[in-house]
Amino acid sequence: MAIQVDIEKNFKGFSLKSTFESNASTTGILGASGSGKSMTLRCIAGIEKPDKGKIVINGKTVFDSEKKINLKPQERRIGYLFQNYALFPTMTVKDNILCGYRGAKEQREEKVCDFIRRYQLDGLENRYPSQLSGGQQQRVALARMMIGEPEVILLDEPFSALDGYLKDVLQKDMKEFLKQYSGDMLMVTHSRDEAFRFCNELMLLKEGKTLIFGETRALFEQPQLLDASRLTGCKNNSRIERLGDHEVYAVDWGISLHTEQKVEPDITHIAIRGHWIVPTDQPGQNCLSFETSEYVETTFEHQYLVTNSNVKDGAALWWMRPKNSFRDDHDENLPAYLYLPPEHLMLLK
Repeated sequence: MAIQVDIEKNFKGFSLKSTFESNASTTGILGASGSGKSMTLRCIAGIEKPDKGKIVINGKTVFDSEKKINLKPQERRIGYLFQNYALFPTMTVKDNILCGYRGAKEQREEKVCDFIRRYQLDGLENRYPSQLSGGQQQRVALARMMIGEPEVILLDEPFSALDGYLKDVLQKDMKEFLKQYSGDMLMVTHSRDEAFRFCNELMLLKEGKTLIFGETRALFEQPQLLDASRLTGCKNNSRIERLGDHEVYAVDWGISLHTEQKVEPDITHIAIRGHWIVPTDQPGQNCLSFETSEYVETTFEHQYLVTNSNVKDGAALWWMRPKNSFRDDHDENLPAYLYLPPEHLMLLK
């Protein structure tokens, strides 16, 4: 996919400025609720009109405020999967799918039947959306979208309203669907796990403004910005004092740390994900003598809030430790120290 977006849209009390350029087959927009993710999609699809800017999809300009270009949604060859699927409640499965058809009238019956088979909806043609499961509703919405043969599909938080088990099943189905789809996908989500799982490239959006754009795994490894680290789920960060090219003092944690990355003069914070903190019984460089201030139990891991035992009123770090069993005692076999590996330390602005 080659998609360029540089748009502005203003509302009372909110301003959206979305800017990114992607050549990946699967691209994501990650941000909190109300950050402007869905509005960006709606502008790309032509449902909303930006106040100014430009949108180019696969070399075709679909919106340009200066040149007065604003193609209608049906002229953009874009498929849109709404958050709640937006199926017409008074129409059958067959008629819902038919709504997406854009070809010759004499072929539409054959085409609709083909898509009913393709999306495993045989026997459900005459049912209404209220008579379908969540997975069946999603397949109807996908069939309606794909029968129009879009070059690009836009997914608007397609899993946000689902419970855990159904979400896992439908995410697996969506991965299979995307493998078979020859076009490109742009997804918006507030879930870091969905963004990581589905998207090759990622744009982080906060309060209507683009924070950063890049390759997804690279952004999770080194998000570069404090706000970006938080959006990608990192709970641990501290202000720093620079001690050298590869040495900092983490002010809030009260520990000197050696870093793999060079510490540039504009770096203000250091961070580490709780899953990368390593238990050890040996003191040494980047090792923290700790006390547990709070404990949180989750289904498959222990989560500890720990502080430097040598510092009064220091900030807590989250440490995530896998369980061995559901009856695993979180107080047993605690290490003497926690090691913060230099390769997992993130230097942030």
